[in-house]
Amino acid sequence: MVRSKAWILETPFHGIPKEDDFKLLKEDLNDLKDGEVLCEALYLSVDPYMRSLVSLGMLKAGSPMVGDQVAIITESKSRDYPVGTNVIGRLGWRSHTIVSDLTHIKLLPPMDDLPLSLALGPMGMTGMTAYFGLLEILDPKPGETVLVNSGAGAVGSIVGQIAKIKGCRVVACAGSEDKCKWIKEDLGFDVVFNYKTVDLGEALSEAAPDGIECFFDNVAGDFMSTVFPHMKLYGRIACCGTMSTYNAVGPQPSGPHPYMTIVFKQLRLEGFMVRRWWGKWSPAQVEMLQWIKEGKIKYKECLFHGIETMPKGFISLFEGSNFGKVIIKA
Repeated sequence: MVRSKAWILETPFHGIPKEDDFKLLKEDLNDLKDGEVLCEALYLSVDPYMRSLVSLGMLKAGSPMVGDQVAIITESKSRDYPVGTNVIGRLGWRSHTIVSDLTHIKLLPPMDDLPLSLALGPMGMTGMTAYFGLLEILDPKPGETVLVNSGAGAVGSIVGQIAKIKGCRVVACAGSEDKCKWIKEDLGFDVVFNYKTVDLGEALSEAAPDGIECFFDNVAGDFMSTVFPHMKLYGRIACCGTMSTYNAVGPQPSGPHPYMTIVFKQLRLEGFMVRRWWGKWSPAQVEMLQWIKEGKIKYKECLFHGIETMPKGFISLFEGSNFGKVIIKA
């Protein structure tokens, strides 16, 4: 019999999540039935969207924490998934999981000699969010200016690099000088600034005096409102995340209202969830793999070790301490 460790939400978040908002449970798993497999976690992902699920009431006290993981099948009663197969699936914050519905897991994309953890980063949901949000929604053209905030984050850093591959001029910001140095010197973004130390409007005027065609937004709030006047006519905006509001407590400020700017500049805004393109992930992953192998896509991972560290890894997302993708190595 296998004993699994699993995290649940003990107390709904109020402001920034705390370690005692979570509880680690242990449970003995049943023997497998025909058609089932046992997955053992290798790498687990923590992502900002998990915070919003609590605000939206989709995660309540006592609910298991959700999320993707790379796992290896250690027991199997399915001919399609033999022991030793590496899979990815939304199996949650768990060390071991019995999977009955095999549509909940899929084979890892081709990884060649790259770390399996990349299936949760550039080759996984993070990279696919950047890929489809930029290429499908913003559809940037060579020579256009692409603005991305959280430019050193798991999604933003990939967005900027794909934009460079497509021949765009990239303006990006981050929240520390070390992060700014990385995306400027290592990733080659054209204009980089620390949003904490500048006047945002002035920085945008200097960075893009002729205006911005494409804006990939991970932050929302006042940042987005400040960007609108700097957009070009017919500018496109992909709304990916709302980091500025995830941990807000109480009523939010009601302004400024950019509606007239949106109308007169005829801007196009579109929010998205990356699983919209689930059926197109495989060819996108092949292209991403090639870019990584060619050195056109670089990445950083912030590793935490042990499933017991999952709350710490999750909380780090909101402290601004992480570079790139936060991964928990089981």
